[in-house]
Amino acid sequence: MTDVADGRRAETQAPRTFGSRLRYVGPGIVIAVTGVGAGDMVSSLVAGTDFGMVLIWAVVFGALLKWFLTEGIGRWYMASGQTMLQGWHALGRGATYYFVVYLFIVTFVFGAAVTSTAALAVDAAFPDKLPLWVWAALHGVAAFVIVGVGRYEFFERIMKVFAGLKFGAVVLLAVLLAPNIGELAVGFVPRIPDGALVNVLAIIGGVGGTYTLAAYAYWARERGWRHPSWIPMMRTDVTIGYALTALFMVSMLIIGAELLFGTGTSISDSEGLVALVDPLQDRFGLLARWVFLIGFWAVATGAMIGAWNGGAHLFADTVRTIRGVPDEEAAEYLSERSPYFRGFLAWMTFPPMILLAFGQPIALVIVYASLGALFLPFLAITLLLLLNSGRVAPEYRNRIVSNAFLAASVIPFIVVGVQEVLGSL
Repeated sequence: MTDVADGRRAETQAPRTFGSRLRYVGPGIVIAVTGVGAGDMVSSLVAGTDFGMVLIWAVVFGALLKWFLTEGIGRWYMASGQTMLQGWHALGRGATYYFVVYLFIVTFVFGAAVTSTAALAVDAAFPDKLPLWVWAALHGVAAFVIVGVGRYEFFERIMKVFAGLKFGAVVLLAVLLAPNIGELAVGFVPRIPDGALVNVLAIIGGVGGTYTLAAYAYWARERGWRHPSWIPMMRTDVTIGYALTALFMVSMLIIGAELLFGTGTSISDSEGLVALVDPLQDRFGLLARWVFLIGFWAVATGAMIGAWNGGAHLFADTVRTIRGVPDEEAAEYLSERSPYFRGFLAWMTFPPMILLAFGQPIALVIVYASLGALFLPFLAITLLLLLNSGRVAPEYRNRIVSNAFLAASVIPFIVVGVQEVLGSL
């Protein structure tokens, strides 16, 4: 064991067997909890509502694309010793400045949206107790406190609790609905219903996470996974994370297919998710209502806490990168107790509360959507450039399969981005 940032103890020798690696899994679960939010619940539920279980394969393929993105981020960090911010900066300062502008805007709007979503579940469970904006503000403050404690081990344990709540609740409900096994199996066979091409691309591109994907390297760093010897462990970790992501999305699709397919009901946003509690209660009783609300709350709150931590890490590393601080002195910036980390954490928590009172300004939402539309294609393209370059040793560069999946991911990510922009107009 050896010290890492803030005096924490970390592993020094990478485990060599699959069984031993399972004991170290953690950052992958964090990325799964952070990346699966209310938007993913809505998209998979809509897929089940509109097309039954036909598009299960698209959900699985989408999780596979995000696996290649996150694996690329982890491999770049462990093989080069540089974070994604340093990699982008090496490609050109414009990439760094684009990202920091995007980060400020996306966290400001997201800070209001995600706390409001978490508040919806609490308000549905305890109606008329407090105004919705008060519940939202309380969630933001709670996330600030949890992340601001400044200990990764505590943060990871909290995220594992949310993983149990969100994945357990949704899978339990899917099992209770007793889906037809034959239809479920057929859903894994790729096919596109008439008029569903855009929906399929949106599902594939929308599975699990945006800017927080780039935070995976910081969570791995906190565990001491800093050298190429940890790449196999990282791949196991990411595989567990995206297996959970795919399981969650498929379970939500089953819920939509079994409850709403053919009924003409439309679920278009996170508020519409609350409407599911009544049919679930009618069919399975009060317990099912509470299981769904707890799962819904855990989805939004877990994504919020993970995004708070990831966003603060990304900003702190942006400051470090722009200033050209060497890795030997990086702890002053990348520590969860650094003023840069905690300053941005405050930015994500308190200024967005203005939007809770006045609503989201249209112009800001449009800018947020436009910049966000570029991020995932930007991430995929820059990974292709970095991982095929001389910046990493030949044995850690992309192979044909990695290049193919990263290149294939660009189109659905662009489709998702365009839909995001059009939806904000």
